[in-house]
Amino acid sequence: MKSLTDFEASLNLEAPISGFSAQLKSLWYDGKGDWHQAHAQVDHLQDQASAWVHAYLHRKEGDLGNADYWYGKARQSRPNLSLREEWERLVLHFLRSDTLNK
Repeated sequence: MKSLTDFEASLNLEAPISGFSAQLKSLWYDGKGDWHQAHAQVDHLQDQASAWVHAYLHRKEGDLGNADYWYGKARQSRPNLSLREEWERLVLHFLRSDTLNK
C-alpha cells in the first residue's frame, strides 16, 4: 500500500491490513473513529515513531499538555495544521516508512 487513497479505502474493512506497523494500525483505528483503540496501539510503545502518533492522538483529544510531552519525545513540534492534515501527513509518512522497510 503506497497511497493515502488506498489507506482510506482500507477503512471500509473490518480490521486493519495485516502487516501494518503499530503506527499505521493506530492511524487506521483513528480514521475509523475509534480513538481508544488507536491509542491502545501506541500507548505502551516508547519509540519516536509511536510517540509522534501518540502526540497527534492527544492533540485530537484536546489534551495539549500531554500532546506536547509526546511531541517532545518524538522530537517533533506541534504542527500548525488541522487535525485532518496532520493525520494525512502521518499516514503518508508511515506508508513511506513501511515501504522502505520491506
